[in-house]
Amino acid sequence: MASEGEMQALENYVGARLPDDYRDFLLTQGSMREIFGEVTVLELFPVDQIIRINDAGEIRSRFPGALVIGGDGSREMLAYDFRDGGSNLVLLDISAEDWSAALFQASSLTALLKNLPTRGWLFE
Repeated sequence: MASEGEMQALENYVGARLPDDYRDFLLTQGSMREIFGEVTVLELFPVDQIIRINDAGEIRSRFPGALVIGGDGSREMLAYDFRDGGSNLVLLDISAEDWSAALFQASSLTALLKNLPTRGWLFE
């Protein structure tokens, strides 16, 4: 689980306040890896790995305003899109070069966790 200090460091890193439901998740649960059905995997990284993962993937230069917080256990990265004050969750392929490859998933972590088990990832 995350501390308030880690939360503040992450918010300073991304330059935006994290959505309340994601903050609550990090503070109470911290991380998860879950399989829904036979093929849908959701992994949410622990707070102490997020900055390192974003730096290693050059996320800030490839996707200004993004914060990768997890993925599908394969090639797709789950990221917040903080551009223009928003906070939608999108999938970004690990080889994507810019925002044109982003696939909208949900308007919040709460909505994603509610819908993912029945619909899976959206790839269109």
